[in-house]
Amino acid sequence: MSTLTGHTEPVEVASGYRAHRTLPLRVELVRQLKRRRTLVMAGILAALPFVLAVAFAIGGEPGGRGNQVTLMDTATASGANFAAVNLFVSAGFLLVIPVALFCGDTVASEAGWSSLRYLLAAPVPRGRLLWSKLVVGLGLSLTAMVLLPLVALAVGTAAYGWGPLEIPTGGELDAGTAAQRLLVVVAYVFVSQLVTAGLAFWLSTKTDAPLGAVGGAVGLTIVGNVLDAVTALGDWRDFLPAHWQFAWADAVQPRPEWSGMIQGTAISLTYALVLFALAFRGFARKDVVS
Repeated sequence: MSTLTGHTEPVEVASGYRAHRTLPLRVELVRQLKRRRTLVMAGILAALPFVLAVAFAIGGEPGGRGNQVTLMDTATASGANFAAVNLFVSAGFLLVIPVALFCGDTVASEAGWSSLRYLLAAPVPRGRLLWSKLVVGLGLSLTAMVLLPLVALAVGTAAYGWGPLEIPTGGELDAGTAAQRLLVVVAYVFVSQLVTAGLAFWLSTKTDAPLGAVGGAVGLTIVGNVLDAVTALGDWRDFLPAHWQFAWADAVQPRPEWSGMIQGTAISLTYALVLFALAFRGFARKDVVS
């Protein structure tokens, strides 16, 4: 036997015990993939492109808004345009839900099931437990964001053909360049959602109610969107992650502009790192009784 020194007194552990080998990522991933909410969320995201395609088939070509031309007006131009439109309509709210769900439900659900203390008694170090759950939660969130445009690209190509991405303001991107730009868009959308992930994960370490963590993260994200719409705040809105959530539109231009996405990335990463740090720090000192 060997000993580990804790906060109070040495604790005997079995010979060969390795903290970094407890709760492997593959084990946590399999547990989360088998949960019903994961399958339901995947089904919803995969169904959205079909719903939009049916809507366009019933309602006809998307119309403009007076003299204002938007990305929606080019939705049926090609599969690439259809995929871009799916990202456009879902980035503001729909994609927030899987991020909040996968990151906010993870620790709180264990507490709600009264299994958290048994995991820690395995013994799984608290930092290792949080790390495994955070990596899997972020991985599932990224998978959700990749799933939507992939299905949309397949549905759009089948319905409208494979072709260049037409830009509403004029010009187009060839199919190869459009695919690369869409990858950039997905990566940026994921980074911009890290703030929601941080909020959900932090709240998940504070409550035993998964719905509270998920709902709190979604609610605070909506508050951020509302504040960004208050023009009276002026330049203060630049410090809101929501202010930069659609900066990815600059990537689907003939000459992409990166400054907005760079600022948005910096803001999102700053908020997210602070929230993740708060989650780890708070959970390390928390009395786990459930």
